[in-house]
Amino acid sequence: MSHKHEQLVTTLFRDPISGNVHWREIESLLHHLGATLEPLSGARFRARLAGVEDVLHRPHHGSTLDRSAVKQVRAFLARARVTPSSYPTHPTQAT
Repeated sequence: MSHKHEQLVTTLFRDPISGNVHWREIESLLHHLGATLEPLSGARFRARLAGVEDVLHRPHHGSTLDRSAVKQVRAFLARARVTPSSYPTHPTQAT
């Protein structure tokens, strides 16, 4: 997983919930993880990942998810066993 995606997963699971997560970043992460996104009516998408299915909502006005949408994505990823602890932390290089 790229560093960018690792950081996004960490951000999604951090408390307090971030209100600065963009839909395009979530979509990129889900595609990277192998999820399928099927458009439904309006701003809804059916997401399938690792045998888990959920309906996610793209933001209506703007591109930033509100806290409840971030919470929903977090729950979906947790059910699909994608959490920050799923990925090893990169060791920092000493200078």
